[in-house]
Amino acid sequence: MKWTEDRSTNVDDRRASGGSGGALVGGGLGTIIIAAIVFFLGGDPSAILSSGVSNSGAQTEQRALTESEKKIGEMVKMITAENEETWTKIFAENGLQYQPARVVLFRSNTDSGCGMAQSAMGPFYCPTDQSVYMDMSFFNELEQKFGAKVTEFTVAYVMAHEMGHHVQNLLGTLNETDKARRSGKYSEAQLNQISVATELQADFYAGVWSRITGDREKSFIEPGDLESAISAAEAVGDDNIQKRSQGYVNQESFTHGSSEQRKEWFMKGYNSGDIKQGDTFSQLSR
Repeated sequence: MKWTEDRSTNVDDRRASGGSGGALVGGGLGTIIIAAIVFFLGGDPSAILSSGVSNSGAQTEQRALTESEKKIGEMVKMITAENEETWTKIFAENGLQYQPARVVLFRSNTDSGCGMAQSAMGPFYCPTDQSVYMDMSFFNELEQKFGAKVTEFTVAYVMAHEMGHHVQNLLGTLNETDKARRSGKYSEAQLNQISVATELQADFYAGVWSRITGDREKSFIEPGDLESAISAAEAVGDDNIQKRSQGYVNQESFTHGSSEQRKEWFMKGYNSGDIKQGDTFSQLSR
C-alpha cells in the first residue's frame, strides 16, 4: 500500500492512556467464544459490551507513544482520510451527503458510546457515537491465531469493513436490522442470516472502497495488497473461526459468513466498484 499525503482529523488516539485493567465479567468459555466471534460486529454491540465487560476503576497509565506507534497512528489517519474522500465522492454521486465517522485507537480498554470497549472484542463500529474502535494488538491475534497474512493493507481492509458498517448506519440499514432483531418475529436462524448479510455487505463496501480509492489515488494499492485483504477476510470467516475455536463447523450458527462468502463479496465490491450491487440480503434469501 502506497501512502498518500492525506490525513484525517477524525482520529482519537487514546493509546498514551492505557486501559484501566477492566476484566471480562460473567466469563467462562461462552464469553471467550463470544469475544472471538464478535469481531467485525454488525449493528449495535452495546448488549455484549455492557454485559460482558466491567471497568475495575483502576487508574490509567500515562506513557509516551513509541516511534512505531506514532507511525501506525499516521497510517490510521491516512486510511481514515482516504475513506472520507472516497465515501464523500460515492455519496455525492448518489445525491447524498456523507458524514465522516470517528476512529478511536486505544490500548486494552476504553469507554465507547456502546459501553466499555476491550481489545478482546476486536475492532468494531458503534452506531451510537458513529465511531470505529480499534486496539492495534488485534492484528497480532489475527496473524498468530487465525492464520491471516497481515500487512498495512490488512489494516486498511479492517478499517474499510468497519467504515462499511458506518455507511450502513448512514443509509439506515443498521436501523432496519436492529428493528428485526428486536421485533421478536424471527427465529435465531433467521436472525443469524440477517447478521451474515450485514457483515457480507460491509465486506462488499470494503471492496468498493478499495476499488474507488485505487482509481482515485493511482498506485495506492500495490501488488499483494488485495491478497492480504482476502487473507484477512477468509481468516475471520465463521467456518475458520469455529474450526480453530471448537474443532468443528456449525453452519446454522454462522453470524458473519464463511471464508468463501467473505472473499466473494469483498471481490464483488472491488470488481464492480458499484455500491448499488451490494444487496446481500436479497442474495441470501434466495
